[in-house]
Amino acid sequence: MTRPNMNFVFFFPDEMRAESLGCYGHPLVQTPNLDRFAEQGVRFEQCHVQNTVCTPSRCSMMTGLYPHVSGHRTLWHLLRPHEPSLFRYLKEEGYQIKWFGKNDLYSSDYLKEILGDDAILDYGQMKRDTFGKKNPFAEDDPRYYSFLMEPDVSETSQTETEAYIQKAIRFLQSDEAREKPFMIFLPTLTPHAPYVIPEPYYSMYQAQDIPELRAVADERKPSFHKLIRSYRRLDQIKDKTLERVHAVYLGMISHVDEVFGKLMDTLTEGRYMDNTTVIVASDHGDYAGDYGLVEKWPTGMEDCLTRVPLLIRTPSGRSGHVVKEQVELFDTMATVLDLAGIEPRHDHFARSLVPQLSGEAGDHERYVFAEGGYDLREPHCFEGGEEADSFFVAHPGSPYWPKGRQQQEHPASVCRTTMIRSLDYKLIRRTADKNELYDLKQDPDELNNVYEDPDYASIKRKLEEDMLDWYMKTSDVVPRAKDSRLFISPRGNRR
Repeated sequence: MTRPNMNFVFFFPDEMRAESLGCYGHPLVQTPNLDRFAEQGVRFEQCHVQNTVCTPSRCSMMTGLYPHVSGHRTLWHLLRPHEPSLFRYLKEEGYQIKWFGKNDLYSSDYLKEILGDDAILDYGQMKRDTFGKKNPFAEDDPRYYSFLMEPDVSETSQTETEAYIQKAIRFLQSDEAREKPFMIFLPTLTPHAPYVIPEPYYSMYQAQDIPELRAVADERKPSFHKLIRSYRRLDQIKDKTLERVHAVYLGMISHVDEVFGKLMDTLTEGRYMDNTTVIVASDHGDYAGDYGLVEKWPTGMEDCLTRVPLLIRTPSGRSGHVVKEQVELFDTMATVLDLAGIEPRHDHFARSLVPQLSGEAGDHERYVFAEGGYDLREPHCFEGGEEADSFFVAHPGSPYWPKGRQQQEHPASVCRTTMIRSLDYKLIRRTADKNELYDLKQDPDELNNVYEDPDYASIKRKLEEDMLDWYMKTSDVVPRAKDSRLFISPRGNRR
């Protein structure tokens, strides 16, 4: 399937969970363009991220390495120039990298290497979309920290997602796009919190119409569930605010679908589809009201956070194929390199999905893994601390202020955490909080924690042993280049 001069378009909306798309079975949301795209390409039913926070998830995706291998577990420890990455491989092979969207991936020096003169990313539109909207609630209202906001009609109705898609479209319509193969990376913001989008999408879905949210399960869940609800005062909400949160989240996804359709129209009209692979995925999901929670949490490992869409259409690929077996988000790195005919020069753990793009099944015995959180010896990792980037948690008016305060005052609620998931079971181990085990066939909503249930003792033991084996096998990577062991004495030293 490898083709010379293969182009790539990687559409990567932030915080878009798989189950909230029509092609993944959502009964209400309208995503006709993504649904059509899934029919044209391959849909991976169970794609899971390696971390449920933006930066570490993206670092794993670009390197094929788990977060623990190189310490990428925080928002502010990005890839540095000594580390390998997918985009460096592509650039070295002559690809032009066109990047329209947020960063949360490369350190400044590395970004300059990848993008050259285009390395200064425009965050003006993004910041306006994120923080320039109206909070309809007073600060003493328990709904104030729900992330639910209203569109500000005094501002432009264009979202950053639409603005960046338009930039990608202009590039595709230019002569520059024909000069050499390209990778267009579109890490757009929507449907990231806060929950707000211009009309008609803001009111597209009503709270009373959405499927029932996953129930609050504080006593069966780790401490962060109850603490988030307390710090954000979500536990005091008596109306349908969280259902409204979910409705707006779905509206945001329908907006993403619309602009994706415009991108696909441009690719088709420009006759790119015969030599262009298009990938749709996301860095992690969003609670969006489930379990009485909003946004995400660094040690949250529920499927609504770890399971993301992965849709791939490539020339000569199988149309309408569904891969039911589990894959990991960082498999996209190995897949792109395989399609481009590029051999990676570093050891990694990602698997190429090219066989599945031709219609093959996946590995039904494969585990997927996710990890996150911090140790008490790592004060520089926690949000809200003086040693960390506290831009979002600097004052009580910020929607992120409760998150920073909780992490500082209850560090155990964001302790080191690791998930191992098979198609049937999920085990989550924590260093300082409640462990979890779920029978996914009997309990797909992950509400009945059976970690202490003696009937599941053998399953728990098996998963814990396999998790230990995984840690041993992935604890580090050895450089492929070898160093000389010959001793060379200093010049002039004749001793």
